[in-house]
Amino acid sequence: MEDLEVPQYFICPISLEIMKDPVTTISGITYDRESIEQWFETTTKELSTCPVTKQVLPRDTDLTPNHTLRRLIQAWCVVNAIHGVERIPTPRSPLCKSIINKLVRDLNVSNLYFVTLKKMEEFAKDNERNRAIMLDAGVVKAMVMLLMKFSKERITNGISEVLKILHLVWSPTTENKQLVRENHDFIDSLVWVMRVHGFDKRGCEVSSNAMLVLKSVIEVASTNLLERLKLDFFIQIVKILRVGSTTTLHALKAVLQILIEVSPWGRNRLKIIESRTVFDLIELELNHNPDTRTTELVFCLLAQLCSCADGRAQLLEHGAGLAMVAKRTLRVSLGTDDRSIHILSLVAKFSASSEVLMEMLRVGAVSKLCMVLQADTTKFLKSKAREVLRLHSKVWNNSPCIAVYLMTRDPR
Repeated sequence: MEDLEVPQYFICPISLEIMKDPVTTISGITYDRESIEQWFETTTKELSTCPVTKQVLPRDTDLTPNHTLRRLIQAWCVVNAIHGVERIPTPRSPLCKSIINKLVRDLNVSNLYFVTLKKMEEFAKDNERNRAIMLDAGVVKAMVMLLMKFSKERITNGISEVLKILHLVWSPTTENKQLVRENHDFIDSLVWVMRVHGFDKRGCEVSSNAMLVLKSVIEVASTNLLERLKLDFFIQIVKILRVGSTTTLHALKAVLQILIEVSPWGRNRLKIIESRTVFDLIELELNHNPDTRTTELVFCLLAQLCSCADGRAQLLEHGAGLAMVAKRTLRVSLGTDDRSIHILSLVAKFSASSEVLMEMLRVGAVSKLCMVLQADTTKFLKSKAREVLRLHSKVWNNSPCIAVYLMTRDPR
């Protein structure tokens, strides 16, 4: 293949590879469809340019299939198969809005809806162009309505496909925001999916996709919807924290982001705590070795929950709660350090029984605060750490770590 001379007009001017689906633009230049569509996607403007002629091209310009050239390329591939050249398959016809409109109508036919969903899923997975057409054809609304119907009628066949399509096609357009921003029934439908499928090996993919869709909805939801979330909502989504090793990292981060998004409301914080989330966050950090971003999300949520007395009580109830917070300090990121010191500050200010203060000393939390003062970190963090140490200096001043700090700190 390396010594074989490929006709120049078989080569895409963009990818410099043999074209699989040659299409011609209004400038008269032929490109591989995938390459020219990616070229159009690189610009946010309505107008792009022809890579060869620099002629202005609308992004929605018609791309005319060059069937003659495609057949020539396929014939050349067949002739040169003995040299290791693979035959170029005949490309599928590009998707158009009329096809999607028909598929949306077929969703209402009981014996066609499952096959229809499979076709739509394949289209959505195929490329960005298909997803844009599906979005324009109202597929998001069709999927939202179908999922609510499944929930009402307790239909489980097709749920996986609906969620995948929704996740792939979703975009926060004005129409889609209006569709879900106060749609309590749709939230209930997603919660029902997670309750039915669970987070075991069999149902984990479905529930994880439900979580990703839920994250998109929560990001555009109204205050009215966020304030009226039910306890079952929190119970179901927190379950994903308990199976961190069997679910996708994207779904795990999605549940943390959802909880952070809704926790500013006091009643939601109490429901999150009631779902034993503080325990689950600690266990997640102890047992699953999450990445930096996940740990940052865990500590952001943990800090919000510890602003409540019940949240701090749950942290202290866990035998390794304070130890985990101390261990992560100065080991992950600046953001994690800020939240961990904030958590220790909340505990020291509002939950400082003699047992808690001795526990902070025993698990190394006080030592870590001393290390923050000596570490190469921000003045803000040093100030926060110093404030916590001063709160109970009379209790901790005989500690060896305090003595070491006093001997080694900058004499200035």
